Amino acid sequence: MRIPVIAGNWKMNKTVRESIALVQEIKDLVREVEGVEIVVCPPFTSLGAVGEAIKGTNLHLGAQNMHWETKGAFTGEISPLMLKDVSCEYVILGHSERREYFRETSEEVAKKVRAAFAVNLIPIVCVGENLAERESNNTEKIIEEEIKVLFLETEVTLARRMIIAYEPIWAIGTGRSANPEEANLTIKFIRELFSSQYGREVASEVKILYGGSVSPENIKEFIEESDIDGALVGGASLKALSFSQIVKATQISNRLGN
Repeated sequence: MRIPVIAGNWKMNKTVRESIALVQEIKDLVREVEGVEIVVCPPFTSLGAVGEAIKGTNLHLGAQNMHWETKGAFTGEISPLMLKDVSCEYVILGHSERREYFRETSEEVAKKVRAAFAVNLIPIVCVGENLAERESNNTEKIIEEEIKVLFLETEVTLARRMIIAYEPIWAIGTGRSANPEEANLTIKFIRELFSSQYGREVASEVKILYGGSVSPENIKEFIEESDIDGALVGGASLKALSFSQIVKATQISNRLGN
């Protein structure tokens, strides 16, 4: 059984002091939770402080991005080794905001995935279609293009550890979430791509999350779908209560065998 993952992407929010305050609240609210991998992804400036604050708890530390090189003349970038140095276990890669605002390509994302695995970071790789692509029935085409580039850089032994986050871009931060059944069909399609490349055993182990205006009110609908293994949470992760409610709802669904 795949252990569900709830990852909070704080984006460009929270000072160091605010980050510590938020994670202190979160860890108190979820301290009894078992059977859910809980990941918090603060901004770079807060990684060290948050990492210290969650030591010995059931929370795990993730970053929001990184470069594919371990060091060098890349002003303003953060390397995978730097993330490991502050106790990161996860890193979000290829988020739609990175692809759109900073023109990251799927090829660059794939290089980052390889670099993450090289230092034992678990990549949470975001894929998804925008509204125009959805309305022109190109969802599967776009996702297949984004996923297949990853295969070129990922050996079978590592592929099973990758986490994919399906984020319909039109639903991120808009308050509009995808229909759970439709999201599950798309996630099934992603799993089939892994099956075609690596075989059904590997595909059955890959965790695939949903992201896009996830809230305490709608998480249960998503997590009860057969192939959705958790969520990448944006705005709702910035409030301890709403994030903890999402985590606890996931725990309950997991206990029920959904």
